[in-house]
Amino acid sequence: MEDKGISQAVISRLPRYFRYLGELKDEGIERVSSQELSDIMRVTASQIRQDLNNFGGFGQQGYGYNVGYLYDEIGKILGLHKEHNLIIVGAGHLGQALVNYTNFERRGFIFRGIFDADEQIQGTRIRGITVRPMRELERFVKENDIDIAVLAIPKSGAAEVAEQLVACGIRGLWNFAHVDLHVPDDIQVENVHLSDSLMKLSYNLASRD
Repeated sequence: MEDKGISQAVISRLPRYFRYLGELKDEGIERVSSQELSDIMRVTASQIRQDLNNFGGFGQQGYGYNVGYLYDEIGKILGLHKEHNLIIVGAGHLGQALVNYTNFERRGFIFRGIFDADEQIQGTRIRGITVRPMRELERFVKENDIDIAVLAIPKSGAAEVAEQLVACGIRGLWNFAHVDLHVPDDIQVENVHLSDSLMKLSYNLASRD
């Protein structure tokens, strides 16, 4: 989708819209107003309308939004109308948990390969996927049309592995290593710092004491 200068704040809310609309769809609800969405999501109705207007609006005055149509359209905006082939680097506890989370596949994110530098782990299987040595990374990425790599490794080796992945043709990095990566501007990086989220929760608890 062409970049229209849409703010990251708006983009960060799109998965929530998609999730809640999916729940409404599963309940058999065919239409919803911005106010009803507001009540469910705890986002103001005006904010919802502003967010969706960035992509064409989708609503009809006096009717609201067609749940199924809006769900499908937001899915397309998020790129969920096509499959994404993923690999994961790091077959430790976190890497195994991510591979075993089957909900990713329902959204079109398919793990095709797992890589680890530890020779004792190489050759083992996680959900039927063999853990491969790092030396096979480049060939595997090119032969299997991999576009996203997940980094579930310690921060000490993350920068070097990220550089290797970019050189292989990876377009997106989902980074669980506790380090900010410096990659070319055309490479998309989503950093997931689990401890940051926990510290934010800690702050909110402390501020109420």
